[in-house]
Amino acid sequence: MITVYGAEQKCASCIHLPSARETMEWLEAAVSRKFPDTRIQFHYCDIERPETEEEQQFAEKILEEDYFYPLVVLNGEVIAEGDPRLPTVFRHVETAAEKQI
Repeated sequence: MITVYGAEQKCASCIHLPSARETMEWLEAAVSRKFPDTRIQFHYCDIERPETEEEQQFAEKILEEDYFYPLVVLNGEVIAEGDPRLPTVFRHVETAAEKQI
């Protein structure tokens, strides 16, 4: 499970970047193309409306500025924040997929 945390309003330093939701859609398309045989679910969490305890914890850390959004979390582990890079995300997805084999 990859969860992308963000907010409807972009942060001041992210004005020229895609929104967190757009980032999630971009990551989902790229990961699905790169790993067509790996079933990975994607989920978007608005930091103003977290639904689970884990989402609440990450949302609080973003609001306290411990993390930048969009924050990308794979199976509970932070793998990217701010402007995520595909090679980094791919490396973490590949490692997670290997663990499941």
